[in-house]
Amino acid sequence: MRLYLSVAAFAALALPAAAQEAPIQQTIQQQLDAFNAQDVPKAWTYASPNIKGIFGTPDQFGEMVEKLYPMVWQHGDVRMLELRTVAGNLWQRVMITDLGGRTYLLDYMMVETKDGWQINAVQLLPQQGVGA
Repeated sequence: MRLYLSVAAFAALALPAAAQEAPIQQTIQQQLDAFNAQDVPKAWTYASPNIKGIFGTPDQFGEMVEKLYPMVWQHGDVRMLELRTVAGNLWQRVMITDLGGRTYLLDYMMVETKDGWQINAVQLLPQQGVGA
């Protein structure tokens, strides 16, 4: 009986994160699809107010993504990995394979706004197995 209550309590605590996972992943995928279609104004709609304040215009945002995140700008395969809470922020890990077949891991910081989930930061993670 006690084990059942513990499992039920754990499931209830995990529910909010699981409920957030699908809309978060959908937001990221929709932005990636917009970049693949070269639809920067649409990709811009998935950026948080903070990101919009930093870049000012969709064109400046698109130029940054094209130059610094070519694997996001034009990608092949996308695989959503784990959603984590780090220091109170939600981070979605994403594995992206570019058109040349190289694979990258990125962390997307997500924020919930009046317009739904939006991307507040993207961090390219170091390649595994590189270095001394």
